[in-house]
Amino acid sequence: MRIVVAAVGRLKQGSETELSERYRKRTVQTGRQLGLRAVEIIEVRESRAADAGKRMIEESIALANLIPQDAVVVLLDSTGENLDSAGFASQLAKWRANSRSAIVFLIGGADGLAASLREKAELRLSFGTATWPHQLVRVMLLEQLYRATTILTGHPYHRA
Repeated sequence: MRIVVAAVGRLKQGSETELSERYRKRTVQTGRQLGLRAVEIIEVRESRAADAGKRMIEESIALANLIPQDAVVVLLDSTGENLDSAGFASQLAKWRANSRSAIVFLIGGADGLAASLREKAELRLSFGTATWPHQLVRVMLLEQLYRATTILTGHPYHRA
């Protein structure tokens, strides 16, 4: 199984990038025991359109073009489902058990994502009702992916 984190916007060099990469590498290392082949980060350029609706559509199209056939689509959305870490790990285990080739996590830009992507999503995942910058959402998602792999492999990182 392959995990793709597709996000609108780029992380600049700094602490968010370092933390993001640290959790990505840890997820890959721990995930090998689970048959996890790769954790990829794909950054999509922010649209330069003047109109917010047009920006959202352009960014959504760019993200949609990255979704492989038969992939699980997970949309990061403040109105989505708020899973605890064990529930998130359980969901990953179900997708793996169903032999899904990839899981694609979509992180939209400031204007959100188009309804067509919302409809494609098998899960809309929330990290709470607060609005988070996409840089922090990416770090939080990668940490949760790492935590999920540690839960599924019995690693002591997750203690709660």
